[in-house]
Amino acid sequence: MPSCRPDGQSSARRRCGDRYRCGVMSTRPAPARRGGGGSAGRDEARRERRRAVHTALVAGGIHYPEALPISARRDELRAVIADHQVVIVAGETGSGKSTQLPKLCLELGRGIDGLIGHTQPRRVAARTIATRVAEELGTRVGDAVGSTVRFDDRVGDDTLVRVMTDGILLGEIQRDRRLRRYDTLIIDEAHERSLNIDFILGYLRQLLPQRPDLKVIVTSATIDTERFARHFAGGGNGDAAPIVQVTGRTYPVDVRYRPFGDDAGSGDGRDQVQAIVDAVAELAREGPGDVLVFLSGEREIHDTADALRRLQLPHTDVLPLYARLSSAEQQRIFDPHTGRRIVLSTNVAETSLTVPGVRYVVDAGTARISRYSRRLKVQRLPIEPVSKASADQRAGRCGRVAPGICIRLFAEDDFDARSEFTEPEILRTNLASVILQMTAIGLGDVGAFPFVEPPDAASIRDGYLLLEELAAIRPADERGRRGLTDVGRRLARLPVDPRLGRMVLEADRHGCVREVLVIAAALSIRDPRERPEEQRATADELHRRFDVPGSDLLSLVALWDYLRAEQRRRSSNQFRKLCRAEFLNYLRVREWQDLFSQLRQVAGELSIRAGHEAGHPDHVHQAVLAGLLSHLGLRDGDGRELRGARGAAFVIAPGSVLFRKTPRWVMAAELVETNRLWARRVAAIQPQWAEQIGAHLVKRSYGDPRWDASAGRAVTSETVTLYGLPIVSGRTIGYDRVDRAAARAMLIRHALVEGDWTTHLPFVERNGQFVADVGALEDRIRRRHLIDDDIVHDAYDRRLPADIVSTRHLERWWKRIAGDQPDALDLTVDDLRDPDGVAVRLDDYPDTWTQGSLSMPVMYRFQPGEPLDGATVRIPLTALNQVVAEGFDWQIPGYRADLVQALMRT
Repeated sequence: MPSCRPDGQSSARRRCGDRYRCGVMSTRPAPARRGGGGSAGRDEARRERRRAVHTALVAGGIHYPEALPISARRDELRAVIADHQVVIVAGETGSGKSTQLPKLCLELGRGIDGLIGHTQPRRVAARTIATRVAEELGTRVGDAVGSTVRFDDRVGDDTLVRVMTDGILLGEIQRDRRLRRYDTLIIDEAHERSLNIDFILGYLRQLLPQRPDLKVIVTSATIDTERFARHFAGGGNGDAAPIVQVTGRTYPVDVRYRPFGDDAGSGDGRDQVQAIVDAVAELAREGPGDVLVFLSGEREIHDTADALRRLQLPHTDVLPLYARLSSAEQQRIFDPHTGRRIVLSTNVAETSLTVPGVRYVVDAGTARISRYSRRLKVQRLPIEPVSKASADQRAGRCGRVAPGICIRLFAEDDFDARSEFTEPEILRTNLASVILQMTAIGLGDVGAFPFVEPPDAASIRDGYLLLEELAAIRPADERGRRGLTDVGRRLARLPVDPRLGRMVLEADRHGCVREVLVIAAALSIRDPRERPEEQRATADELHRRFDVPGSDLLSLVALWDYLRAEQRRRSSNQFRKLCRAEFLNYLRVREWQDLFSQLRQVAGELSIRAGHEAGHPDHVHQAVLAGLLSHLGLRDGDGRELRGARGAAFVIAPGSVLFRKTPRWVMAAELVETNRLWARRVAAIQPQWAEQIGAHLVKRSYGDPRWDASAGRAVTSETVTLYGLPIVSGRTIGYDRVDRAAARAMLIRHALVEGDWTTHLPFVERNGQFVADVGALEDRIRRRHLIDDDIVHDAYDRRLPADIVSTRHLERWWKRIAGDQPDALDLTVDDLRDPDGVAVRLDDYPDTWTQGSLSMPVMYRFQPGEPLDGATVRIPLTALNQVVAEGFDWQIPGYRADLVQALMRT
């Protein structure tokens, strides 16, 4: 599942919300497959039960609120849905699409053979829509209408309509690839083009030919609906899916532009909170009516709520609205009320929910948008200006019940310069995350998957390369398939950018989880430290208090610790003033803290928890390096320029603690290219860390082997490179790491044969004497070179175990066996062979010649042509008269073969 982020006002919160991966989901299991004995019977019983519930539900007639625009088109919609497998329903928020389409499907008899599944991008919308549909059908959530969000599954045996976050449906794909549990799927808010939605639409395009009984309804605001229609044109007759436009009744909206701060010109020192307070005051003068304020995140909502409540506006309630609110708190938005309400909302109220009674809108013009930063090489969650389409959606929220007013807290020329639509998430995300999740659930090659807007091949390739860098995926097998490593499987369960997730996994191994969570959260946002041009020196001086020599990353941890300590002892307002006085962006600080909390929560679900003791700085850097292996830099010479991975070159940016004194090796969390490539958020490292962590990536080369007598082993020179950077140059290593057989042969040759080593064991002296004695044996057998270095080498080769590759190994082995086998390495005559390959037998060359009672010594000499050449028996003078000729003609046994040959020749 790509990203799998079903709800929340920010991408990070969505990632930490309903993300269901690899068995993480905890919902009711899908029914057993049809076919086969008891399974078929259970399916039929379930179907009959649903049929009874369905009949009772529609018996009294299903009613549609006439005030909703969709009600006027229900006959057309029923006909189109009945005649087509896929239908696109387009209409503005408030037209009734989300609440009335499930009822139309029930009227068409859907929900009997399977559930009517209804997906929402956010939990708050899923709960709210389920409640509203249940009320209109006269039932309760959990009965005919159910809802499922993370940790809250309210679906019963009588459920016909199941409203859920899209992450829930993605989780079911893993267990039931054909989605047999459903006979109808309504994919709501498709215009948001999240990864979840694009993935579901792509998957359904593959599935529909296999499930002709499955109906799919895709709903969207009136934004690029033709693209969805064309997406489903691949099946059937190739015609695009029909589009039904549901036009809502709207009233005119007066749009006013009220920029603040620098955008308003010099002299406007207001921040966003004050600008909202001023806008609310302006709208209060316009008359009664509720106010909907759009903000980018929870922290901004709480800060603004505090400021508005301090005003103590009469008959006014201030209510937050974001995905992580409890169900009870969310429901307050829809309860009847008197007086004025100011609803502070994330973009959950932009298209997913209709907040009733809104007459006025205040739009900060920003949202938290997940975006892959090529500078940082991480998935970030920056607060960005919303598109024109999103801004218009927000403005349209106040024109539902009467003429409205929308105050935009940005300039009109700013609006005119904005993009028309929000870019689909798949085009602004790191595809490594998509590939990781698709591989985790076995959905094949991302390049072949039918996305609404497929990513380009280069982006896919980069995604695979990053996963290989993170040791998350194996190389393709002979069929082109890739599988996840153990690291990859754990990484797939962390709903964060893979680089940051890899850091967290490594931090768990090194015992520095807290510090790395702080750093990972900081790398996901803009630097909270500000350096205004006119006060740069003052700001730098204040920020230098947190500098940690050698590491911008540990400087972030020092800043974090300071802020947490100050926050504990100050009020919220005092803390905001402190941040402003010390040139720290308060909103970014709160964003940083929020992301840390979310990451800590998700890590805890994997049993990754911070310890009580501070992590060692080296361990922190090693953990971070695990996610930044391609962000290394090596300083050559005395200059400031560093060589980077794959031939890049960069310098450390001003503001870094390493700017004035560049170490030899660094890692950079951020690489930014302006007039040159700059490295930011830098830390000094040891190159051996990269060799250890990047063992799967490094390339090794070796010099010629040589014998090192003092070390007692064969050695060579090793060079290790990572992405072209020499992290090790000319290191001496044992040659056995390159070629064990060759290293063993060199040990035998140099140490045992030639004696070139510093320690000598007892068998060496004995074998030396044996070699000397063989010289005398050569005279007896009339062969020269009976023993040489090769023969001695082969003799040792036969006796030594294969794992003996150094004198240290040899000495350890000898100590173990010498007591029982003291002659295990002694050379013997069995090791000697004549040139014809016949074994030498000493008995064939006796030392004495016996005749009767006489025993006479035999002298051997190998000197052809000399009088004494051959074997000579020494007869003592005193025994001369006792010797007879008989017996001498038998010759020395070892010479009999030569004697026979001589006799045959004569």
